[in-house]
Amino acid sequence: MPERSSILYVTDLAYPARGRRYCDEDILLTARLREHFDLALCHPKDAAALMSGFDAVVVRNSGPVLHYRQQYDEFRQRAAARGTRVYNPLTGRGDMAGKGYLLDLTAAGFPVIPTIDRPEDLGLLPPADRYLAKPAAGADSIGLTPVDRADLPRLDWAGLLLQPLVDFRYEVSFYFVDHAFQYALYAPDPSRRWELTPYRPTPDDLAFARRFIDWNTLDHGIQRVDACRTTAGDLLLVELEDLNPYLSLDAATPQQREDFVTALTASLHRFLRTGGDDSRPAPA
Repeated sequence: MPERSSILYVTDLAYPARGRRYCDEDILLTARLREHFDLALCHPKDAAALMSGFDAVVVRNSGPVLHYRQQYDEFRQRAAARGTRVYNPLTGRGDMAGKGYLLDLTAAGFPVIPTIDRPEDLGLLPPADRYLAKPAAGADSIGLTPVDRADLPRLDWAGLLLQPLVDFRYEVSFYFVDHAFQYALYAPDPSRRWELTPYRPTPDDLAFARRFIDWNTLDHGIQRVDACRTTAGDLLLVELEDLNPYLSLDAATPQQREDFVTALTASLHRFLRTGGDDSRPAPA
């Protein structure tokens, strides 16, 4: 019988997510992954101390890094020093590296909600009566603050990004394993954004999502492309989640869940077989 690879699966089973139970998703995934790998679970604060005994570390629903910044930085440093295989690889250019990528994508002309980080760039945003300020190091909607145009002169820009408040019809998320699309979910009612249902993307929708997957250049891992459909019918990127994207598997169809588990298992086997060396870690 061939030797099984060992995986340290990082998750915070007690994380109090609004309107969601992250733990259910990880219970499902670890139950299935145990069929193929020797697997143990740990809290993100313990990952740095435990990871040396495993062939790879899989980071899943570990909660916002800002809640354990020191331990996360130590984890990244130790993983880089030891050459530990981390899935997703620590080379992500999206949320893994903070929200600064929204500035880069805006400057490059990608279809993203326009984003700036200094008052002298206000002229680069479309006219708006209200704006949304978000922490550059934020996650999980923490610290999001609506700002009226009249209040902009008093805004403390330190560590903040600013976007126009976009009037949209609905939000939609596209889920990928490696570079392969898996499924899409959307919230038909913007006021009930946690109530997701399967969404059938058009070829143009998938082309939109793939632009960001290709831009991120991760050869391995799970990514979620979050977008909003504007009242004009366009899709704009809201977030590129490449660290620990919640998958909302409970909202997917049974066949989509099964196909996702199959794709994830195959991806992890490839990741372990190839060494998982996407490149050097991106800045934390």
